[in-house]
Order: sequence, then structure tokens, then C-alpha cells
Amino acid sequence: MTQDPFNMSMRKFLKQVGVTSQQEIEKAMRAAAPTGPVKARVVLSVPEIGLEHVVEGEIAAEASSHAAPEGGSGEDSGEPTS
Repeated sequence: MTQDPFNMSMRKFLKQVGVTSQQEIEKAMRAAAPTGPVKARVVLSVPEIGLEHVVEGEIAAEASSHAAPEGGSGEDSGEPTS
């Protein structure tokens, strides 16, 4: 499949935005430990072409009983818990 440089560059940028944004949100959610959903807002700005795109939504708080321990992968180790 042949993709032009524009599409490849845009996909690479959006992947970076998605991955780094998810990491930052997860880190902030662990630190804040909200008890309910939080509102989120993203502003994508490309001044050179006059673009400002806003995305708003809500992110559910992770249930404390399912939260992975700090530094954990969230996968079951197979060991019994007390």
C-alpha cells in the first residue's frame, strides 16, 4: 500500500498525540484518584493553516478495586490476594 508523505506524517503525529495524551491522562488520574467521571478538553491548533479544533468529552474514573498497583501492568499475577 502506497501512502503519500502527507498522510504518513499526519498519522505519525496523531499517533504521538494519542499515545502521549493517554499516558498523561492515566498518570494524572492515578494521582488525583477521582471518584467519578472527569471532563476532558483537547484543543488542536495549527496556526499556520488557521485550524483550531476542540474535542470535549468525559473520562470515567477507574474503579479502585480494578486499579493496577503503582508500576503494575494491571495483569493478574496468579497469586492469591488477601
